[in-house]
Amino acid sequence: MTRLGYQIPNFTYPGVGPDALFPNLIEQVKTAEASGFDRVLLMDHFYQLPGIGDPDDYMLECYTTLAALAQHTETVRLGALVTGNTYRNPAILAKTITALDIVSNGRATLGIGSGWFELEHDAYGIPFNTFTERFEKLEEALNIILPMLNGERPTLDGKHYRVTEAINSPAPLSKIPVMIGGGGEKKTLRMVAQYADESNLICTTAEIPRKLAALAEHCERLGRDRSEIEVTKLVMMVIGRTKEDADAAIATYVDNHGWPAETIDLLRPIMVAGGPDDVGESIRELIDAGIDGITLNLMANAHDHEMIALAGEVVGAAIG
Repeated sequence: MTRLGYQIPNFTYPGVGPDALFPNLIEQVKTAEASGFDRVLLMDHFYQLPGIGDPDDYMLECYTTLAALAQHTETVRLGALVTGNTYRNPAILAKTITALDIVSNGRATLGIGSGWFELEHDAYGIPFNTFTERFEKLEEALNIILPMLNGERPTLDGKHYRVTEAINSPAPLSKIPVMIGGGGEKKTLRMVAQYADESNLICTTAEIPRKLAALAEHCERLGRDRSEIEVTKLVMMVIGRTKEDADAAIATYVDNHGWPAETIDLLRPIMVAGGPDDVGESIRELIDAGIDGITLNLMANAHDHEMIALAGEVVGAAIG
């Protein structure tokens, strides 16, 4: 399970064009692996997200890139944080995850969520549906994907998906961990309790105890051992050797995008930023709140590979 994950959410770096992008990613993941990270995860998006960049910033397709990165890593598990269920037929997704597991010698993880970014759906002609329908789709998809990953041949005539004796051969090399992302207490955490090995929460630090209580209630009702499920959280981070270095990295990031300086004030509440002491204290607060593991991204300065090593050192020590 994820103790310390490294997510790459941003592919637009100063002075790095398409020809140099993948070599940069290789160095990022090699540095992360050498710095104690046990997961490398990509966003599953086609447009860059608001708050991270602009829609036309670089964005590589998730699973093609993960399969390529598998050839340059040895120990980290690889996956999406998280796969947008609406983007792929679930049986095809099961085949994709299986292929990733095989080409990585048994290191695939399935991270999945209901999908939420309406702009991508509209731009690419993918049905967005209603909130309720997206969760219906996710549950039907899990009832196709998980049996296929476990060597079964599911048949499902659902409201949204239909498969008949769906074969997945060859089978994955590993028992692929399943992570469901989100923080919804009624739907998402119930599905975590029913289907997943890991929950990646989306919430504030103050909300964590309530989310954990909701998960425990679902587990009790479904007869699931709560201790079987690891709970992690994604942290958007900007770390520097000093607080001033981190502040400068944020300012440079904002300036490079041509955003107004006031954007910095909008970003700060949603990220952990500062020197090693500041970052370490924030991570310890998350662990004390009941989180088992941390996945971090370095939105503003991942291209400075020394910061990846520093983040691994600081966050790894804070997790203990």
